[in-house]
Amino acid sequence: MVEAATEALEGARPTAIDLFCGAGGLTLGLKLAGFNVLAGVELENAPAATFIANHPDVSCFQKDIRHLGAAELRATLQIKRGDLDLLAGCPPCQGFSSLRTRRKSLAVQDDRNDLLFEFLRFVEALFPKVIMMENVPALASDARIKVFLHSLTRLGYKVGRRSVRIEDAADYGVPQRRFRMILVASRIGRIEVPTKTDHVTVRKCLEAARLLPIGKTGDPLHDFLPKRSMRVQEVIAHIPKDGGSRTALPDRLVLPCHKGRGSGFRDVYGRLAWDTVAPTITGGCGNPSKGRYLHPEEDRAITLREAALLQSFPSDYYFDLSKGRERVALMIGNALPPEFIRRHAAKICEALLAK
Repeated sequence: MVEAATEALEGARPTAIDLFCGAGGLTLGLKLAGFNVLAGVELENAPAATFIANHPDVSCFQKDIRHLGAAELRATLQIKRGDLDLLAGCPPCQGFSSLRTRRKSLAVQDDRNDLLFEFLRFVEALFPKVIMMENVPALASDARIKVFLHSLTRLGYKVGRRSVRIEDAADYGVPQRRFRMILVASRIGRIEVPTKTDHVTVRKCLEAARLLPIGKTGDPLHDFLPKRSMRVQEVIAHIPKDGGSRTALPDRLVLPCHKGRGSGFRDVYGRLAWDTVAPTITGGCGNPSKGRYLHPEEDRAITLREAALLQSFPSDYYFDLSKGRERVALMIGNALPPEFIRRHAAKICEALLAK
């Protein structure tokens, strides 16, 4: 699947390493852009199993990155300092998320935020030609990013006004509204920014996948529908089709937690709209009580396969179910959209090949 797409490039492909690789969305995007991904690093079992199944040609270091030595990585991959073309990754960002930072500034108290400096440790040790880091927008205004950028400058990387940007993945072919911070720094010269394109709608995304009806695909991510209580199913049936929300419910169907002031997030029990992009796909994507995750037309939540498609994963991408469906939903919600990565990584690949 992925290998065939990358064979189109002639000659040696630029090399890359994916730190904090998760289920492999970033690695997939890098491969589709033309990179030879040498390794990924992932601590947790289910994401690592998913990564290995989809990318058997990539070495997977399944361990806490804080306990992985750069010398071990270089020795295993047989690369010298300065040889690597691209170091990419997304340090776990839950502490910076907008939801958590609205709740008493938990970002400053979350130890995972300092994994940013584990990324920096590998930059210093590997000295790649280019680095690309993706994260939540809140990181762009955190004091840690200033320290990070100062360190990059000291190492000889060009850091300019557009090195750190907030982008919407919907502008780059992902059928989903997803604002992310992307950082690109280079010691080989200017890296161009990809051109924004027309949005891919929910309709176009799901119709292109040509999924068979639920129960007939043989895909465990699509053929399973969780059982709902009769009351919840009635609520779902009364949400107007094609973008409707719970604000249209008759009073008898409004859940007690949704009454009065501070009645929760407005998108919960909302439907996707056919002819626009989806809202941000999160780890709650299979549960209508977690966001606007009802199918535009059918009286059900989107399936995990549909959620993965809206993250721009191909329809045959494998997700390990050994830890349960909620863990898969979290993997999908936490993943980097491969198409968003592909478009940015393609510009990096072009710059590397031009040298």
